[in-house]
Amino acid sequence: MIQVVLPAHLRALAGASGPVTVEVNGRATQRAVIDAIEASYPVLCGTIRDRATRKRRPFVRFFACGRDVSNEPDDAPLPEAVASGREPYLIVGAIAGG
Repeated sequence: MIQVVLPAHLRALAGASGPVTVEVNGRATQRAVIDAIEASYPVLCGTIRDRATRKRRPFVRFFACGRDVSNEPDDAPLPEAVASGREPYLIVGAIAGG
């Protein structure tokens, strides 16, 4: 089971009170984790990545083991600590302003 920390607005939308856990069959990759989140919480489809292009939404970042993995390939394996559930996979809503 992979532990996923969602930003507050997505937790509220999903009806989750804290981190969510998802099961990934096979290799733990960003694509597999997001697929599992969208399968478990269909209301989140289109909020983390675009429905048509499947690309990460602007102002959404992904972190694994304290490292920004947002621009890594979708099928790159996540660190073992995330895949085993010891460390969370974080989805963070970025803030911009000026």
